[in-house]
Amino acid sequence: MAADESARDAALFRALRRTWEQVDPVPADLVDRMVAVVAAADLSREYALLALVEGEALAAMRGDAEMLTLQFSDGTTSVLVHTTETESGGRRIDGWVDAAATEVVLLRDDDADGERAVPVESGRFAFDDVPAGVLRLRVVLEGEAPDGAAALTTPRFEI
Repeated sequence: MAADESARDAALFRALRRTWEQVDPVPADLVDRMVAVVAAADLSREYALLALVEGEALAAMRGDAEMLTLQFSDGTTSVLVHTTETESGGRRIDGWVDAAATEVVLLRDDDADGERAVPVESGRFAFDDVPAGVLRLRVVLEGEAPDGAAALTTPRFEI
């Protein structure tokens, strides 16, 4: 009896599919449009626009300059980052964010130090003695999930 019900259900679903294909067919470009929408979803937050504000472009981007100022923006939130070399050979990162943020997390590509988080006070944050290398910053905005999933994450940059 279960086989009869299964066969009837399959026939019913085929008839329903044919009806919908005739009444409301799937647009020919729907798959391409959906792929584009999914690929671009939250793209502005994941890949924030990187703009070099001062310093020589090639030298600064490779970390050869003593000072580097970068601006990151996703169109809603902007982050200004200024790095300087310290006497110990590390880097100091001073930053400012123009949105209500609770903390900024320093993410290293080599994961040598793990994640470091600092609180944001009046839009300002700072990291001391950061080793040279490739890193990103994740700005956790007020009201965001604790893991910062929807927070602004900068593209990678080298100091």
